[in-house]
Amino acid sequence: MSPELVELAHAHGVATEYEGSDRTPVVVDEELVVAVLGMLEVDATTPESVRAALADVREQQRRTVLPPTVVALQGRSRPLGVAARVELEDGSSREVGDELPDDLPLGWHRIVTDEQDVTLIVAPERMPDIHPTWGWMLQLYALRSEHSWGMGDFGDLAEFARRSGAEQGAGVILVNPVQAVAPAHPIQRSPYSPASRRFANPLYLRVTDTAAYAAADPATQAAVLALAPQRNTELIDYDAVWDAKHAALELLWPHRPADEQAHEPDDQLRDFATFCALAEQHGDDWRDWPASLQDPTSTAVTQVRVELAERIAFHAWLQLLCREQLDAARAAAHGSGMGVGIVHDLPVGVSAGGPDTWSQREVFAPVVRVGCPADAFNELGQDWGLPPFKPAELAAAGYAPFRDVVRSVLQHADGIRIDHIAGLWRLWWIPPGEPAHRGTYVHYDADAMLAVLALEAHRAGAIIVGEDLGTVEDVVTTTMHERGMLSSAVLWFERDWDAPGQPFERPADWEPETMASVTTHDLPTATGWLEAEHVRLRASLDLLDGSAEDAYAAAASDRAALMDLVAAEGITDDDPVVALHAVIARAASRLVLSAPTDVLGERRQPNLPGTIDQYPNWRIPLPVSLEEFFDDAHVRAVIAPLRAERPPSAASHR
Repeated sequence: MSPELVELAHAHGVATEYEGSDRTPVVVDEELVVAVLGMLEVDATTPESVRAALADVREQQRRTVLPPTVVALQGRSRPLGVAARVELEDGSSREVGDELPDDLPLGWHRIVTDEQDVTLIVAPERMPDIHPTWGWMLQLYALRSEHSWGMGDFGDLAEFARRSGAEQGAGVILVNPVQAVAPAHPIQRSPYSPASRRFANPLYLRVTDTAAYAAADPATQAAVLALAPQRNTELIDYDAVWDAKHAALELLWPHRPADEQAHEPDDQLRDFATFCALAEQHGDDWRDWPASLQDPTSTAVTQVRVELAERIAFHAWLQLLCREQLDAARAAAHGSGMGVGIVHDLPVGVSAGGPDTWSQREVFAPVVRVGCPADAFNELGQDWGLPPFKPAELAAAGYAPFRDVVRSVLQHADGIRIDHIAGLWRLWWIPPGEPAHRGTYVHYDADAMLAVLALEAHRAGAIIVGEDLGTVEDVVTTTMHERGMLSSAVLWFERDWDAPGQPFERPADWEPETMASVTTHDLPTATGWLEAEHVRLRASLDLLDGSAEDAYAAAASDRAALMDLVAAEGITDDDPVVALHAVIARAASRLVLSAPTDVLGERRQPNLPGTIDQYPNWRIPLPVSLEEFFDDAHVRAVIAPLRAERPPSAASHR
């Protein structure tokens, strides 16, 4: 690879080499570097084009002093290198010379010089400490009650928050992503592949909790109730639930109260609702629509906004209902005395053909897929099929697209968990036509991304948790802890990997700035792990890298090592699931979470990575109803150590 190509790649954040999962250097194939640069609209196909593109980069660097977005931390001065004026978001302005002073207020501002006008983000240096507590990580769709229609809904979330806080002393609930899906069959099942990260999923609406239902006449209410799908199916039928709720909400549409009828959507919601109206007619991927409808600014789409005004208003109304019910769930958590409240999960990205890429295509690399390179657990890498933000365009937009995503989640949350938070530093880009392991990393301005997170969380009074499991650079976890953001600790992985036998580490020695749990949605449940169900399942689907005998032997060794830790901690409970919860209850971690699947003895994990139709991912309901869950004696026994070690406190994060 020529020095010029290396310089050009690095100027655009494209890695030409990286450290693999085994800590050895990996050199990226030149053709992959060229392909990824092409995805950034940089021609590097010939030596001449490389030199021309590099000349453009150097000229841009010569002409500009400030980057398109400048980050400052509250209470710290920062040199600018050019005389400037700061336009504050409150409308006032200050001449600052060639240095940002240390007394600028938090917020979204602008820096204006004779040559440039750029975004300034002033963010808090560190998030406030979080008072230790325990709680639940909840797959909401799996939580069914006597009032919900075939899957968990926002009403169930509110009731779960109320009862877990008031009756169990829980202080936090982490809920799976509830971002919007496209309104077309088949309804997307995975909460980590939404159509939009800026809007909520009407699939979780409780139809009977709406003002329109309360205002409807008895005949309409009866017609709505008659649409309810079967509640206790073996697996969750997303299409059936969607069809039932969609039909019911259409019946209630004429009965919405005056304030809801008068509600005017903003531009972003109008675009989203327009996409939904078009998706009903043309499918969930705008790239397959008629060419005239693929551009939201086209004359054809302008005409559609008139012709489909009623449908657009309907989909905007569904978002209004989602906001109301999400707020009600949050209020229930606060009313139950939870110290933290409800933390919402944020996926890595959105579908390539969804409303976000339709209306904001300038900041996305639409044909790239993000994922992970090969490692010891995934020899062929991972392909998540999600298009990434383009770093330069995101910075030029002042990070507003990312801010809007974070703000939309925190509008109804007490915290945000960032899935694959290492993606704020770098993402694995897979060019078109390449398998998952054939890609390279593209780097982002992590300081800016973290500033967006910290500022928006500060304004919402929320906490930040980052999922940093797997192959993650040390700087990711170190920086999160320095900024008061929690990383992730999972019991299965808290081991001394360099010591003989790789013993499990004592929970008192775990990193305090973490959110700890026994497992995650992508890993075996507590019972499944203890009984090697994950080995049996993977063997039955031919997903093991080696022999089943070796896998069972490794699972038995892991179980023995964990039981050694239980014994060393002096835990004598005969129920191993209770014992594991007694272990994590003692963790130094600020937050400790359990999962309903763990305390109920469920063997099946919510999601099996590497499968699509071979396993019922995201479709497995809990074996008991919400009402039965809170009356279950085994649930009470398993969480008893958590309640004893982490009793409710008057201290609150909020």
